[in-house]
Amino acid sequence: MSASLQPLPTERPADHPGEARPLDIIFIEGFVGHTVIGIYSSEQHQTQPLLIDLQAGVPRVRACDTDRIADTIDYAAVRERLLRLMAEHRFKLLEAFAEAIADILILEFGAHWVRVKVAKPRKVEDVAAMGVLIERRAGDRVQTAPAGHNVLHLIGAGMVPSRR
Repeated sequence: MSASLQPLPTERPADHPGEARPLDIIFIEGFVGHTVIGIYSSEQHQTQPLLIDLQAGVPRVRACDTDRIADTIDYAAVRERLLRLMAEHRFKLLEAFAEAIADILILEFGAHWVRVKVAKPRKVEDVAAMGVLIERRAGDRVQTAPAGHNVLHLIGAGMVPSRR
């Protein structure tokens, strides 16, 4: 289904939990890049193509009024960031790769909602593509603290945990 046919996502503002407001969607469709990814040894030594479609939603971007690229998500900058991710990542699963893209869109570009599709085209001859489609919202990610973080936090606050 193309981006124009899907229902627009909405977000609920904190001050009006009963009302939903639409998001403006910035999208990239059909991005093709090459990277090393996969769980099989045959995939871990040579690049293969990935097909990426993404949508990033923000509440009515200021660029609608200002006509300035600085007031929206610059999809050219997103494209450059995708190229960098493809060159630097060490993921084996498309799921982890798609999650990294979602994190980039939310944390680095300020998206409130994202939909990311990552596919391996023609991986097998009788399938056009196989992959993953994820959808995330800012704030959905559960922060997991590294082991010992709670103790270090307490010590940093001047408290020493008791021994049991």
